[in-house]
Parts: sequence; structure tokens; C-alpha cells
Amino acid sequence: MSIEVKVPVLPESVADATVATWHKKVGDRVTRDENLLDLETDKVVLEVPAPADGILTEILFKEGDTVQSSQILAKIEAGSAAPQKETAAAPAQSEQSSLDDKSASPAVRRMLAEHDLQPGQVVGSGKDGRLTKEDVVSFIESNREKTTAKPETKPASNVPAVPMGTREERRVPMTRLRAKIAERLVQAQHNAAMLTTFNEVNLKAVMDLRAQYKDNFEKKHGVKLGFMSFFTKAVVEALKRFPAVNASIDGQDIVYHGYFDIGIAVSTDRGLVVPVVRDADQMSMADIEKSINDSATRARQGKLSIEEMQGGTFTITNGGVFGSLLATPIINPPQAGILGMHKIEDRPIVEKGQIVIRPMMYIALSYDHRLIDGKESVQFLVAVKELLEDPSRLLLNI
Repeated sequence: MSIEVKVPVLPESVADATVATWHKKVGDRVTRDENLLDLETDKVVLEVPAPADGILTEILFKEGDTVQSSQILAKIEAGSAAPQKETAAAPAQSEQSSLDDKSASPAVRRMLAEHDLQPGQVVGSGKDGRLTKEDVVSFIESNREKTTAKPETKPASNVPAVPMGTREERRVPMTRLRAKIAERLVQAQHNAAMLTTFNEVNLKAVMDLRAQYKDNFEKKHGVKLGFMSFFTKAVVEALKRFPAVNASIDGQDIVYHGYFDIGIAVSTDRGLVVPVVRDADQMSMADIEKSINDSATRARQGKLSIEEMQGGTFTITNGGVFGSLLATPIINPPQAGILGMHKIEDRPIVEKGQIVIRPMMYIALSYDHRLIDGKESVQFLVAVKELLEDPSRLLLNI
């Protein structure tokens, strides 16, 4: 009996998907719920499992093809006889390869496919022998050095010397997520009157508080006390004071949101994604840290759902983890504001007439000037600054 493998029903906001990677080929035996292929949308990577045990008899779309909801991707002959018996070594190798392939992330599997590699060729250094992106890169670089190494030859005196090194170029299609990011960034700059205001924050009080309680915090809540929970709490409190920064424009209307869903930008191998912390005003700092850690982990594994990245009212992005000292973040439409965090750096400042060294961070607020006035934007950023420089204000709500 032939069974059809179909594209899952895509959400309304996703028109189509691209076949990213096939993990099986025609003639391969598949088991129920085994991942057959990855579909890439402009938001997430979807895994398509086998609906039944059998033999993959037909593949209707190749990698790079665009497909839509419920289209037939492949056909499986259910209950087919097992393939001819192979040598003892071959099944073991196939089993190990399948195990490695399942445990690898979509980004690693895509890299393996791009370089025509099998998971069994690369030794994994991750947990339980799992392959990481660094393992694949190291393997590729190691092989490249071996294949490009040639005996040194002395050029003839009448022949011009050839420049050393290679001038390699590689052209690859832009991923759906990267293309969507590019589209939204251009849209934000075209459709909003975007301005950015800056300030700096003395984080000594926050760092002292973390140093004092981080061990007890982690022991009690099972999660580390980071900077993001402080910034999220400060942003929520500032948004309560300046509702326009938490609003959005819909046609000729201003939509004021009576809730605080804060998007936290996360960098992944596929690009930047923004999972949303829902009702952040009702969460404790431990709950915020757990939510951010969980979302960031699943974002890097490509396991976030589309719903988890929709509906935010304000966004926080932290370029400081990569060493950025100062930058102007771009608004995430239809939101009206985004806060950019940057690198913490010891700098001399003046306190009570004395020059002292303090851990300072530049912060930036990009905002839609159609909705938010300059005075309001500056006051919002000052409120965030004051709440972080004296965290007791968060507890006393002042």
C-alpha cells in the first residue's frame, strides 16, 4: 500500500516553505515518526516525519523547491520487504549514521548536505557524541588543508609570480529566514519615522546585587541570575509610565496594549529570531530568566513555533554579548520601540566630584517618531537608566 507524505498545514502567516534537506533517498527503509526532511519557512524549520514504516519509493520535490500546505512530498510503500542483506559492517555504520543524523541540529545537517558529507565521517564533540557546527567546520578545514597542500616549487625567473592564496567564491541561495529578515528590516526603515536616542548606565549596583545573591538564586531557582531579567523588569516598569512606547500603529489608529509581551532577540545559525516573553509584568525574575533560557535554547535548535515569535509589544536586543560598544537597533514592526544593550566596559565617570571607575553600558532606544515624541523617548530611556542604577526602585515601584 502506497502512503503519501504531505507538507504539514502551514500557519496563515506562512504562504509556503522550501525543501531544505532530505535525510532519506529513494529505496531507503524508513520507520514511523523518523524525520524524512526539513522544510524551511521564513520563520522556523519544520521537520516532516514518516507517517508509517516502509520503503521510500518516490520523492516529488528536490532540495530548494518551494512547496505549499498539503502538497505531496513523497510516497512510501508500507510493509515492503526489507532490503537485501548487506555485510555485517554496513548496517552498523548505517545505524550509527542515522543516529548521528537525528541528533544533529537542522543547521548541522544542512552544512553536512552542502559539503556532501555523511554524519559518520565527522567525530562529534557534543553531549553523547552529538555533532556540532564547529565539528563540521573543523573537519572541512582539515580536509581542505590536506587536498590543497602541494610541494613547493620555485617559479621560473621569466614568469611573473602568481599571488599567494586562493580567491575562492561560493554562491549559495539566501535562506528563507534570512530573506524574511532582510524584507522586514527594509520595511521597518521605509514605513516608520525611525530615530534613536542614547544614554549610558552605571551597572555597579546591578553587578553588586548579582555577585551577592547569584549562588543563592541559582540554588533556589535552578537558573543563573543574568542581566536580561533586570533589563526586562526595568523596561516593563518604564513602559507602564510611557504607554506610547508599548503601543503600535494600525492604519490611522493607535493601539495601546494593556499587557507587556517583551521580545528578546536571539542570534542563531540561521539568523536573528525574536521569541516573546508573554506577560512579563506578571513574572518573577527567576521566571523571566527561565523563559529566556528555554526560548534561546530551542531557537538555536530550530524548535521554536511560529506562535512563540508573534505578538510582542516591545523588543530588547543585546549586541554586547558580541562585543558591540554602540549601535542603533532597528524596530521590529509593528512595534514602536526597541532597546539595544551593549558591552559593559569600565570607564572613568564623576561621582560627587570624584573621578571613579565604574562598569558602564551604552543603551539605545530606537523608536517610531510618528507615535513617540522626542521628549517621551528620552524620558523613557532615563527611566530605564534610573531603575537599573538603583534596582531597589523596582521593588518599591518608584
